[in-house]
Amino acid sequence: MTVEPLPLTGERTAPGIEAENYWFRRHEAAYLALLRHCAGAVVLEAGCGEGYGAALIAERADRVVALDYDARTAAHAARAYPGLAVVRGNLADLPLRAASVDVVANLQVIEHLWDQEGFLAECARVLRPGGRLLLTTPNRITFSPGRDTPLNPFHTRELAPAELAGLLTGAGFEVEELTGLRHGPRLRALDERFGGSIIDAQVAVVVDGDPWPADLLAAVAGVSAEDFEITPEEMDASLDLVAVAVRP
Repeated sequence: MTVEPLPLTGERTAPGIEAENYWFRRHEAAYLALLRHCAGAVVLEAGCGEGYGAALIAERADRVVALDYDARTAAHAARAYPGLAVVRGNLADLPLRAASVDVVANLQVIEHLWDQEGFLAECARVLRPGGRLLLTTPNRITFSPGRDTPLNPFHTRELAPAELAGLLTGAGFEVEELTGLRHGPRLRALDERFGGSIIDAQVAVVVDGDPWPADLLAAVAGVSAEDFEITPEEMDASLDLVAVAVRP
């Protein structure tokens, strides 16, 4: 069965689209790095989007519940990944019992939420003692540099590394890992090739509404998850923040 892809609006990414491949692989790299925490676990993906991440998690987990607030998105995920248990629900009021899951995965979602503290309280409620919250989000310092408000109109509040750590500890979590995703050697070479930033080169094409230059599109389409690195070094310079937090 062929499933029609979700429209690209800038709110979420999706696989199988050449011009979107950089962002998809950047997200995928974080999922792959965090899968080790999902082995044999009952996992809630809070904000599953297109569904590809929940499908990856399902390869390792005992059971996955994929939740999204948007009805069209949840319906797409259920069609595209028929093995997933997809639920439509509000992240401000998770439709799960207290202490019912081992892991909550929340990748590239918290920056879209108006009540981030309330969401983290809900995560703590549904996690079993010792359970883990796996969370990624753009680094405010590099994603919206020098701005008080996010560049992306779908983002309500972006976080710097220290702000994310404070938000997690304030919600009662113990921060087990806080690392940053950045470009590896091949992407750094592409940065140099495209005027200092392959990200800015892509954004310029989209903003200007111009056709994609063939060399840029080919470079973007060739990006893989392995082209990114995740490290605790120089966190303020990272592109995305990758956190693992434990509910005591």
